[in-house]
Amino acid sequence: MLNENIKAIRRSKGISQDELAVKLNVVRQTVSKWERGLSVPDSDMLIDISEILEVPVSTLLGETVTEESRPEDIKELSEKLEAVNLQLARQKAARQKRLHRAFIILCAVIVIVFGLLWLEGGSYMDWDYADPEKAVMGTIMHAFVFVFVRLAPFAFIGSIVGAVLTRKRS
Repeated sequence: MLNENIKAIRRSKGISQDELAVKLNVVRQTVSKWERGLSVPDSDMLIDISEILEVPVSTLLGETVTEESRPEDIKELSEKLEAVNLQLARQKAARQKRLHRAFIILCAVIVIVFGLLWLEGGSYMDWDYADPEKAVMGTIMHAFVFVFVRLAPFAFIGSIVGAVLTRKRS
């Protein structure tokens, strides 16, 4: 709801994402993330957005609050913003967990393929290459081993670094 409101009000005012970003001292990608619902602005930034777009914060949050707003109404709005922040934090944690698992799986796959290549021991080199089918398959195997052995260490190190950087910190 917040993301849709920011986008609709910004467009209705004829302000581009770049212009809004400059006025808020953020990068355009930040405004884009807000409008796509991937993140939400903090409360101070929300106030700045409302001032630039010349609408009350309650309008951005999708509420209609009258001029005689009660403290309970404001508290309710802040609770809604907190709920949105909590939901986005959970989504971010889930994304981080999936990414961490992907890095670990990539490490495992690289180790398994290296093990299989080691066990295979280059036996394709002894094939009878007079047979066209074996010649093609042997060439493909040789190309795979050639590329894999040269790129896998970099991918392995990168995935270890990725797994370390995305681990859950207690």
